[in-house]
Amino acid sequence: MSDDLSSFSLAALFQTECESQCRVLSDNLLALEKNSHDPAILESLMRAAHSLKGAARIIDLEGAVQVAHAMEESFVSAQQRQGSIDSTMIDHLLSGIDLLARLATAAAPAHLQPQVAAFLAGPPEQAAAAPGTQAAPPETTLTDNITGDARTLRVTSDSLDLMLASAGESLVAWRRIRNFANHLRRLHSHQRQTATRLEAAITAAATGENPTPALRHLQAMVAAGDQLVLTSLAEFDRFERNASDLSQRLYGQALACRMMPFGSIAPSLRRAVRDTARRLGRDVSFQLRGETVEVDRDLLEKIESPLLHLLRNAIDHGLESPPERAAAGKPATGLLVIEASHSAGFLIIRVTDDGRGVDHEHLRSQVVTRGLTDALTATHLGHAELLEFLFLPGFSLRSEVTEISGRGVGLDVVQAAVRDARGTVRMSSTPAQGTALVLQLPISLSVLKALVFQIAGEPYAIPLAKVERVLCLPAADLESVEGVQYVTVGQSRVGIVDGAAVLGRPLEPAARDQLNLLLLATPAGELFGVVVSRFLGAGEIVVQALDQHLGRVRDIAAAALTEDGAPMLLIDVEDFLLSVRRMAAGGPLPGITAKSSELAKAQRQILVVDDSLTVRELERKLLTSLGYAVEVAVDGMDGWNAARTGRFAAIITDVDMPRMDGIELTRLIKNDARLRETPVIIVSYKDRAEDRLRGLDAGADHYLTKGSFQDASFARAVAAVLGEDSPS
Repeated sequence: MSDDLSSFSLAALFQTECESQCRVLSDNLLALEKNSHDPAILESLMRAAHSLKGAARIIDLEGAVQVAHAMEESFVSAQQRQGSIDSTMIDHLLSGIDLLARLATAAAPAHLQPQVAAFLAGPPEQAAAAPGTQAAPPETTLTDNITGDARTLRVTSDSLDLMLASAGESLVAWRRIRNFANHLRRLHSHQRQTATRLEAAITAAATGENPTPALRHLQAMVAAGDQLVLTSLAEFDRFERNASDLSQRLYGQALACRMMPFGSIAPSLRRAVRDTARRLGRDVSFQLRGETVEVDRDLLEKIESPLLHLLRNAIDHGLESPPERAAAGKPATGLLVIEASHSAGFLIIRVTDDGRGVDHEHLRSQVVTRGLTDALTATHLGHAELLEFLFLPGFSLRSEVTEISGRGVGLDVVQAAVRDARGTVRMSSTPAQGTALVLQLPISLSVLKALVFQIAGEPYAIPLAKVERVLCLPAADLESVEGVQYVTVGQSRVGIVDGAAVLGRPLEPAARDQLNLLLLATPAGELFGVVVSRFLGAGEIVVQALDQHLGRVRDIAAAALTEDGAPMLLIDVEDFLLSVRRMAAGGPLPGITAKSSELAKAQRQILVVDDSLTVRELERKLLTSLGYAVEVAVDGMDGWNAARTGRFAAIITDVDMPRMDGIELTRLIKNDARLRETPVIIVSYKDRAEDRLRGLDAGADHYLTKGSFQDASFARAVAAVLGEDSPS
């Protein structure tokens, strides 16, 4: 069966062809760089350019005709050995591919005529240019190449045939429902007749007549009714099995239409490696493994840009120049690998290089220099903890700013994108040997392996990958220290909260003998146990987005359906953990009396708001050592939610944070009638006069730099806003 393209305009058809042919051109040009006279590659390039020229002429796109013709002439010249295609020429031809893509999608192609003229003038003289002086190429991604409507999907004719066949089967199944309904009608009629016979037998017995004939007739009718029921049940069982199989196949086929091979983004990845390596003077061997691994299209769109960041970062920060590699006893060509695979229901993407790795001691000194922690704390940070600083916004190990590096933009973007896709990213590095980043992601954004549980009579789901353990413990195991309830799991004390309280559901005050615990871990490795009513099982759920009119719902990421079609909510694990952490010290579980290990200690509570894990922990430890109770929030939005729902003696906040910065948080606090008297201390690494003025204008009571941790300034400021004597 051929694809039905009758509803597409000629312009849309050209966009589709341009995307396909540009991919052929890009892949073959990169291959040609390694084998400049391969006749098969040159023939493929010439054909692609010739096809594009003809297609552009049909829709009268003159600029594209000129560019494609110039490219075709270059390939023909190389075929006839009348010209050569060196790296400089390949740069020029790749820019022509980018120009063709822009011409195909431009609303007013005439505006691009100056760029067309520049391309036709030939490649600029770049042979004497030093690495790093070339203009950065446009970043081409999968989403740039989507034609027409951004939600349009290309479906192969085979996939469509399978779906149509399944749809035909569903029509047949619908007709079988009518047969089953007729069975039920006959059964209902038979039941009514049986009831009539029963009434006749009762009447006969009441009037003294012999009821035996009526009872025997009734017995025969009951037997016939049993047979009707058995027949109907057998029919229903067959229908249920067929319907289940059909629905699974139909859903699988529909899902397959959303899947794309991981290799779909190969051209943009290879192009990014090639261009970055040339600009930085690196010799790079790039390997893409697992190109046939199927990935949800939406997920592929989300992760393509982060992968481009990782590749550029690996070439710039990781791989050494050829002379440096030779001095280190390594091959002149650095190895950069991206590998995709499926494992345990997840998409695993590994990005590895054999470069210089991360200098842990240099990173440790930079952390201290930037005021992110004090020297004493830094000496106790392990390698994994140190590497987490590289994911902070604005953090870079480079002292100079170039086109590619130095602004601290990269790994934080990667982490944010991966989290948005409900995944995780881990980094490891060995000095002088290389670096590896592992992204664990769901295979599809629409289907998720989840644990389903019940709280206050309502079903909820949580991604299975985020669950540490589930436990069922006697309530007698619950203990209490300073008002905080916990259970001992292995050698660890795990703080316990009631899931109903976290989600704002009605509490279950009845006494409980058993605790059904859902164990979750924060990014810092801190364990919490959430009490749920009962566990309903684990399996795949189809994720459905919440109505956009609802806005952001605290602790909730999306919706889904239970097996019986009832709606349930999908937990936003990061948001949920923040709520759990805040509530861990909020009082006893209803209906349970915990064994008290210590007397409660009254403390004034302070809220610390900072997106840096290390800074949060440092401030928490300092404040705890001064005798305060501390609650933490990971960004301004989380801090605002905590401030509105809790009671704090003071609030300490950073400035630069995602979702809401500390200046806006301070303004909201000072404009709130209930909170405006709460002291706010801003602690930031920014120490310019204008930065201080912004903070104080917003209403902050104190503005400190993060270097204040190393002297008594921080402690004195806290004591001052609370009206206490300064610590000695």
